[in-house]
Amino acid sequence: MANETAKKLLARVKSLRESRKLSQEAFAEKAGLGYKYYQHVEAGRRRDIRLSTLEKLAQACGLPLPELLDFDREPLALAEEQSEYDANGSSMKAKIKGSKSQVAKKATKAKGA
Repeated sequence: MANETAKKLLARVKSLRESRKLSQEAFAEKAGLGYKYYQHVEAGRRRDIRLSTLEKLAQACGLPLPELLDFDREPLALAEEQSEYDANGSSMKAKIKGSKSQVAKKATKAKGA
């Protein structure tokens, strides 16, 4: 992952985690990741993050992966929209659906920024 893209992504995940008032430990558990591993990811000490890890982070944020990678939208706006979305009783499966081509396009766009 390119350095600037990684910094943007990790700052975004941290912001979303904090907006949900979750500790790193609680967020890691929600994402299905080890606490120490997540600490290293959020601190930027993990340089290469797998797609499966990105998907887990997005799911823990309550967002489809393409939305997590959309750096044109503010994370707090996403968190507020997601809270409204959750309040309407939508299923988690509907939230995390996203095609891999959309993910690739967002990653390519973010890399070029």
